[in-house]
Amino acid sequence: MTGAYQSEAGPTAIKPEPLGRVLVVVPTYNEAINVARTVGRVRAAVPDAHVLVVDDNSPDGTGKIADGLAAEDPAVHVLHRAGKEGLGAAYLAGFAWALERDYGTVVELDADGSHQPEQLPLLLERLLTADLVLGSRYVRGGKVVNWPRSREVLSRGGNIYTRLALGIGLQDATGGYRAFRRRTLEALDLETVHSQGYCFQVDLAWRAVRAGFRVAEVPITFVEREHGESKMSGPIVREALLRVTLWGAMDLPSRARRLVRRPAGG
Repeated sequence: MTGAYQSEAGPTAIKPEPLGRVLVVVPTYNEAINVARTVGRVRAAVPDAHVLVVDDNSPDGTGKIADGLAAEDPAVHVLHRAGKEGLGAAYLAGFAWALERDYGTVVELDADGSHQPEQLPLLLERLLTADLVLGSRYVRGGKVVNWPRSREVLSRGGNIYTRLALGIGLQDATGGYRAFRRRTLEALDLETVHSQGYCFQVDLAWRAVRAGFRVAEVPITFVEREHGESKMSGPIVREALLRVTLWGAMDLPSRARRLVRRPAGG
């Protein structure tokens, strides 16, 4: 089944659906300098949203800071994990935590300030007529601030390769600022997801597209972190390249069948 790509403006014929309770999942590892600021900005931007900090036993005390935030604010929660297992595993743990409770919407958001919590209302508004909303740096109105040119070229090139390899129309499938409806996560067979980093983000977006969910993109401003160290690494890039290539090769027969079945002029 082919996914329904939607522009930031969105279709007007689709009836808006309630979002239910919103949970923002914030994975952390050595984000002591950022976590309080990020959680505070989320709570200010969308006061009704809850926040779940998923900490991978950060040696810099991030988990303890998060515990303090939770003690002061009942809308802040903390999930402590035994050690550093990667971004994908942290998000999957956060998703499982959310699905065990009555949250209707689950949001991915980085702890380092690169994702602007003040733009979260835009994602949630768009989710009223979609199943998954991607905060996109590469649709009209999106932009990147303070990134080295080499990093932006790598990101844009990765997204171009992803579109070609997987045959999807998403402009920013590698971005990590996104909002899911509960039903979308429930349908993505999360137990079979083993990818990490940017590849994890591509994996979930591609699964949603293939399942026929309405996937939309809205413009965001991505700001390079001011404090702490980037989690980008060579192995993350190589994993994404290898997995996307394999997925694309495996999907070629079904893509060919879809082309054959497509009506003339369609």
